[in-house]
Amino acid sequence: MISKIDKNAVRVKRHERLRSYFSGTSERPRLNVYRSLKHIYAQVIDDVNGVTIAAASTVEPEIIAQLDGKDKKQAAELVGETVAKRAKDKGVEKVVFDRGGYLYTGRVEALANGARKGGLDF
Repeated sequence: MISKIDKNAVRVKRHERLRSYFSGTSERPRLNVYRSLKHIYAQVIDDVNGVTIAAASTVEPEIIAQLDGKDKKQAAELVGETVAKRAKDKGVEKVVFDRGGYLYTGRVEALANGARKGGLDF
């Protein structure tokens, strides 16, 4: 019998490998991305103090109201812009982008572009 590869386990190992290279600080926090089949989530995290500075996702009523007629890529870009706006309100200008082990394409890339459009530098 052929065993099936657990893609999420491969992603988690990739994410752990990436996390060994960078960490969020108070001067330059980490913009973390989590992607499910229906939704996308983004957090700006200060790993030194263990604090989430800003967050946004497609499950929030504020963002759901703006999603009429948009596909998942456009929704990801909207989440990126929203998390960037919230982070800038807290005084964050520069971040380290943590793609969560996902490949930098599709919705992850759209979220990153939205965050850049919102004013975050990475």
